Amino acid sequence: MNFFEHQDQARQNTVYLLGLFLVAVIVMIALLYGVVVYALHDNFLIWRPELLLLVALGVVATVGGGSVYKSIQLRGGGKVVAEDLGGTLVDRMTGDELEKRLLNIVEEMAIASGISVPEVYVLGEEQGINAFAAGFTPNDAVIGVTRGCLEQLDRDELQGVIAHEFSHILNGDMRLNLRLIGVIQGLILIYIMGRVMLRGSWWGGSDNSSSKGKDSGLIIGLGMVVIGGIGFFCGRLIKSAVSRQREFLADASAVQFTRNPDGISGALQKIAGYKSGSKVTNPRAEEASHLFFGEAFTGIFESFGQIFATHPPVKERVKRLEGFAGRTWSVEETGNNASMSSIASGNEMVAGFAGSSPQPQPQPESLSVSPDRVVAGVGTTNPKHLDNVRGFLADIPEPVRMATRDVNGAIAIIYSLLLHTDPEVRDRQMSSLRESSPPPVLEMIQNLSPYLESLNARTRLPLIDLAIPALRGGSVSQCTQLLKQARVLIKADNHLSLSEYAIFVVLRQRLTNYFPATQQEPKVKFTEIKQIWSDCVIVLSALARVGQDSPGAVDMAFQAGLLRLPRNSGETLPTQPGEYSLTQVGESLKRLELAAPKLKQAVVDACAYTVLADHHVTLDQAELLRAIVISLNCPIPPFLDAPSSANQR
Repeated sequence: MNFFEHQDQARQNTVYLLGLFLVAVIVMIALLYGVVVYALHDNFLIWRPELLLLVALGVVATVGGGSVYKSIQLRGGGKVVAEDLGGTLVDRMTGDELEKRLLNIVEEMAIASGISVPEVYVLGEEQGINAFAAGFTPNDAVIGVTRGCLEQLDRDELQGVIAHEFSHILNGDMRLNLRLIGVIQGLILIYIMGRVMLRGSWWGGSDNSSSKGKDSGLIIGLGMVVIGGIGFFCGRLIKSAVSRQREFLADASAVQFTRNPDGISGALQKIAGYKSGSKVTNPRAEEASHLFFGEAFTGIFESFGQIFATHPPVKERVKRLEGFAGRTWSVEETGNNASMSSIASGNEMVAGFAGSSPQPQPQPESLSVSPDRVVAGVGTTNPKHLDNVRGFLADIPEPVRMATRDVNGAIAIIYSLLLHTDPEVRDRQMSSLRESSPPPVLEMIQNLSPYLESLNARTRLPLIDLAIPALRGGSVSQCTQLLKQARVLIKADNHLSLSEYAIFVVLRQRLTNYFPATQQEPKVKFTEIKQIWSDCVIVLSALARVGQDSPGAVDMAFQAGLLRLPRNSGETLPTQPGEYSLTQVGESLKRLELAAPKLKQAVVDACAYTVLADHHVTLDQAELLRAIVISLNCPIPPFLDAPSSANQR
């Protein structure tokens, strides 16, 4: 099952969850109506439609209102969950060696997976060994780990746990998990209101005139407690059923990512033999129990065995992982998980992709990238990519690596990557920067330029991904100014190079989809190819003109991509490439981001066949293709091998 199929399955599971929620609400209405009728008439069989309507409205308002209220609270994304659980954001300039190790692991895995580097939280008061991932999309995900996880696990074991959580991020589990929190919160409110009614009836007046009302209140309150309890247990049962099988898949994916079953297996065995196990003591641990790596909360459910458990037994998970021991991992096997506001004015044509990279580097004339492997690579966790990323990171000088963790340093890196090699153009760019940038940024540009000028071009996009958390830690105005100034720097030579466009597309997608702070997943707006056909034509036309010298070559590349799009027989749709402005390309990419997962898969496939129509691709073309895929909110790892092997930190 590939990334797009996982996304479709996640949406289907959401519909299934909402269906179960609706059934639970209907059952609660029927039961509560019976309790109220009996309390008022001492008879279950009396039919009072107006009372049924009142009960139904009350239950819907209570359960629905509670669910909506909790969902609104969770609109802040994963960071809200992490903070509610007592998590503290890890400072990227931390001096704690354990936290540095954690950040390094998360950075490596994020870049190897092709997603934004998540913010990392530590639950400092929790001694149990546990971790979680939370968010609506890979772009707004956060990773949280307990203090026990940091202190008790070695690097391989911690890497296995983090790889497990990245599987949840890539497979679309996080959205469903957040929705489960909202649904179950609504069901619990009936129980809470029943407790309030019981307390009020018990301590109410004791005169004869009020005894009948008091008895009715006690009966209704007791009934709401019982029915609310049933709803709560049903919610826990739903949560358990949804979670358990996903944990086996995430365990297997973690092994495929790291090629090290001993890592995650060792973490599970330490949980089994550790006095605090995987327990999380925060009062909100129960509502978020299905998010965690291990069983975070049992409480009253412990006596029911595995019926209400959100995770499979540790021994069973370890036993399944033993099947991976001693295996030889092939690239094909490990690559399988289941196994713009415009830059320039509207009259600038896509044919204007020209000029050199801001920092030209020696690069191969062509790279070996198969179009079929582009779609297969989306959302995958491949250990080869993890090795490559370690190479990328090892080649980044330490002053540059440290600068990515400070907002001024991160801004300086982005500007430096866009500085031209032509002295005259560079002078114009620096003059613009001196007018708009604060002194700390200008100083960092001066300090970092020598390192960045000698940096291999293959590190450009990974370096941007490293800088994203620091940029997100700044203000909205800083990010807005960054994007604005990036456009100015790009337009300084009146040409748009492929690397410039790739840098800007990735930067814009990583930042604009993160702000404002209230996060929501993109809604699917287009489910048929004819709804987005014109957008596909625009994007494929742009890509067909990249690196092609003749009209015949452009048409061949365009047709190669167009043939990969599904079409219904008898439909008359445009089939010729055109010239479009970057404004139009940017707007089309925004619309394509709202397509259904299956349609996105076809679009990514078409883009790959267009760029690779001549059977070779340069580094700049590969980066542009990757940037286009990222702009569709699809995680895709770097295509290229790292220049050197890495040292683990």
